[in-house]
Amino acid sequence: MTTRKDLAMAAKAWPFEEARKLLERVKRDEAAGKAKPYVLFETGYGPSGLPHIGTFGEVARTSWVRRAFQELSDKPTRLIAFSDDMDGMRKIPENIPNHEMLREHIQKPLTAVPDPFGTHESFAHHNNARLRSFLDGFGFDYEFMSATDAYKSGKFDATLLKALKVYDQIMAIMLPTLGEERRRTYSPFLPISPKSGRVLYVPLKRHDAAAGTITFDDEDGEEITQTVTGGHAKMQWKPDFGMRWAALGIDFEMFGKDHLPNQPLYAKICKALGAEPPINYVYELFLDEVGEKISKTKGNGIAVEQWLTYSAPESLALFMYNKPRTAKRLFFDAIPKEVDDYVAHLDKYQTQNEAERLENPVWHIHAGNPPQEAWPVSFALLLNLVSASSASTPEILWAFIRQYAPRANPKDNPSLDRLVGYAIRYYEDFVKPKKKYRTPTDKERAAMEDLAAAFDQLGNITDNEAVQFQVYEVGKKHQFEPLRDWFKALYEVLFGQDQGPRFGSFAALYGVTNTAKLIREGLAGKFLA
Repeated sequence: MTTRKDLAMAAKAWPFEEARKLLERVKRDEAAGKAKPYVLFETGYGPSGLPHIGTFGEVARTSWVRRAFQELSDKPTRLIAFSDDMDGMRKIPENIPNHEMLREHIQKPLTAVPDPFGTHESFAHHNNARLRSFLDGFGFDYEFMSATDAYKSGKFDATLLKALKVYDQIMAIMLPTLGEERRRTYSPFLPISPKSGRVLYVPLKRHDAAAGTITFDDEDGEEITQTVTGGHAKMQWKPDFGMRWAALGIDFEMFGKDHLPNQPLYAKICKALGAEPPINYVYELFLDEVGEKISKTKGNGIAVEQWLTYSAPESLALFMYNKPRTAKRLFFDAIPKEVDDYVAHLDKYQTQNEAERLENPVWHIHAGNPPQEAWPVSFALLLNLVSASSASTPEILWAFIRQYAPRANPKDNPSLDRLVGYAIRYYEDFVKPKKKYRTPTDKERAAMEDLAAAFDQLGNITDNEAVQFQVYEVGKKHQFEPLRDWFKALYEVLFGQDQGPRFGSFAALYGVTNTAKLIREGLAGKFLA
C-alpha cells in the first residue's frame, strides 16, 4: 500500500527535492552518532533598510521546504528568522526620513542608531518590527533572533573564542579573496569602539586566543585591548555567516544568487570552527520594472504593504513559489496573473488525487490545507467589469456577480469579496491611467455591429461557452486571420487595452444585453472622449 510518506518521497515539487536532501543529512548524522534533537532552518535579514518582498519570499520558501520535510520525517523542526542588526549602518537608505539626524550615527550598530520614524528604540528595532508584523500576519511559524542579542547575551561567545583560536585558518580562507591593499588591513573581527560605539573596520595589532582578546587602535589612535565576547566585537559579514552556522547548528539556509560566490567561504569557515555547513538553496534575484535588482536601500520594486493593497498574500506566495531559480520582474503588473493563476491552482486542487496535490503550489502555500472556497470569476474579469460598468463600489460589482453566479455572496465567499475591493483599487491606480482607446476599422466596425445584433438575440444567458462560441462565429464570418486579431480589436475599442480575459466570459458576467450596449457605445466613439 502506498503511504503519504511514499508519495512525498516521489514528489517532484522543488520543496520536496530540497527536503529529501535534508533527510539524507539527518540520516547521515544519526548513523554517525551526531543526531540532534531537531532540524534547524534559518533565514537571514539585514535590517539596513525597510523589509521588502524578497525578505518575505525567503521566509516563505524556507517554510515550504520545512513543511515538505515534515511529510518525510517525524523529527522536530525549528525555523529561526535571524536579523543581522549588529551590522554598522554604512549608508542611509534613500526611502526613510530624517537623513540629517542619522548622519552622525554612520557605522554604529543598527540597534544603536535612533529610529528615524520615531516609533521604536532604534532603526533596527523599527525594521525588525515591520518584518515580524508581516510574518506574523501571514501566519509563519518562526523564532525571531537578533544578532545584537545573540552577541551580547553570550550565545556566540564559545564560537567566537573558537574563531580566535583558528584565527590563522580563517585568515587563510579570506585573504586569497581580497585585493592587496585590503589584505594589509583585513581582520575577521570588527571591534566595537568603547568610546564612540561604532563598528570599527581596523586592522588588529594582536590577538590572544588564551585571553580571548584583540588589540587595536581606536578612532582617536589610542591602543585598546578588549574581549571578543559579550558584544564587544562582531565578525565581518562573510566570517559571520560561517560562525553563525556553527554556533547555532543550522541545517538548512537559502539565500539569493548574490551570495553564491561567497557560499564556499561561509562553508569553509563553518568547517574551520568544527561544524558541518548547512544545506543551501540559492534562488535568483528579483528585478524591478526596468530590470534592476531590487534593494532595501534603494526602495525600488514593491514593498510588502504595496502588494497587499491590491491582492491577497496567497498571490504573493505563488509568485515566490514559482520558478525560484529564475529571475523575475517584481512589479505591480505581475499581480493580476498571479491572482488568477492562484485561483486556477486552487480550483484544480479540488479534483486532484493525493499525489497530484503534493505537486500543486496551493498545497505548499497553505501548509497542506488549502481552503475550499470557490472563485466563480477571475481578477482579469473583474478588472474589465470595473471598466465597463464604471463601478466605484463593491456593491455594484456584486450585482453583476450575483446575476452570473447566483449562489455567490460576500458572506460565503469572503476571499472573492476581498478580490472585488482589490480589483477596484488596482483598476483605478494601474489600468485606468494606461487606457488607450481607438476607433475601429471598417472591417472591425461591421463585425462588432454583427456581434451586438447576435447578442441581442441571445438575451441575458450566463453560459460563457455559448457566448464565446458566438464571438468566435462572428470573427470567422468576417474573416479575421489570425482570429486573435478580432479579440484584440474588441479590447482596444471597448477597453482601451490590447488584451484581456476571454471575451465570452466577460460578456456572460457583465450581461450579454449590457455588452451589446457597450459595443454600440464603443462604435459611437463614446470612450474616445
